Amino acid sequence: MPEQNVITGEAPKRYASALLELATEAKSLNSVEKDVKSLVKMFSGSAELKALASNPVYANEDKVSALMAVAKKAKLGKLTSQFVGTVAQNRRASELPAILASFQEQLAAQRGTQVAKVISASKMTAADLKALKAKLKKSAGKTVTVETSIDSDLLGGFIVQIGSRLYDNSLKTKLEDLRLALKDA
Repeated sequence: MPEQNVITGEAPKRYASALLELATEAKSLNSVEKDVKSLVKMFSGSAELKALASNPVYANEDKVSALMAVAKKAKLGKLTSQFVGTVAQNRRASELPAILASFQEQLAAQRGTQVAKVISASKMTAADLKALKAKLKKSAGKTVTVETSIDSDLLGGFIVQIGSRLYDNSLKTKLEDLRLALKDA
């Protein structure tokens, strides 16, 4: 199931801005960006990690220890590891996915690009991705970085989220629309 979008509050944006500023000052923006991508992938692929970060039953100290262990195991850079630890110590572990997403958005804006999240029913070919990037670039008016994920529940087609816009070209949605139309008839 695709990750649901979360309305990002001010705190995740501020934390993301701080990480972007720290990474820029330390001249380690590329390594932090790589670490953030790795963390995003870990959170999206692990229900247990999401539960650990967001479940209030776990003591904050346990969250800090567990997230630091994850950072060490993933071989994240010193700056990113310290950042994850600070976020957890400040009782914001549940907001870590939103912070990471906000970091990626702010970095893209700083670079004059935009991030498009594409969820497809099956793995897209390189040619399909190239064509999609070209169409998104034309639509957005700037370079677009595409992040892909697979959701077999879509049955066919894909969903693209770019900024606040959502394009749903999935077979699942088309079938649901048809079902509703037939129900009303």
